[in-house]
Amino acid sequence: MSKRGEYERRTEELLIPIAEANGVSVYDVEYVKEGSSYYLRAYIDKPGGVSILDCENVSRALSNELDRVDPIPDAYILEVSSPGLGRTLKKDKHLQASIGQEVEIKLFKPIDKCKDFFGVLERFDAENIVIREGENEKSFSRKEIALIRLALDF
Repeated sequence: MSKRGEYERRTEELLIPIAEANGVSVYDVEYVKEGSSYYLRAYIDKPGGVSILDCENVSRALSNELDRVDPIPDAYILEVSSPGLGRTLKKDKHLQASIGQEVEIKLFKPIDKCKDFFGVLERFDAENIVIREGENEKSFSRKEIALIRLALDF
């Protein structure tokens, strides 16, 4: 497992009991470098959405636990937030929870000169993701997909 993957896994292990104690669930954890800074981002969720107070409470508890255990030797900025309305669907649990909802798919390479697709998430497996555009189904190899997220409908 990569250093990044290990940091994310270990942080999620620390975060799960903190999230449960605060009445929220863990949506995702990511450790990324942006510019010259590293960010450890914890995304939490609950039915009806999370509040600023939820984020603050989880952030303080997680920060204390990270200081105690010190699983990441690098300097980083901790952020705790909601995954947002247009949340990225990275894991199978995210896809499963989003079946029947409208999604946006961005591809690495265009198909018929198009890299962006919108449709209702119908199903998925280890290799493919299938959406419905009107009456038509469209299947994409997971390897082709750069990003899949819930579509924002304004």
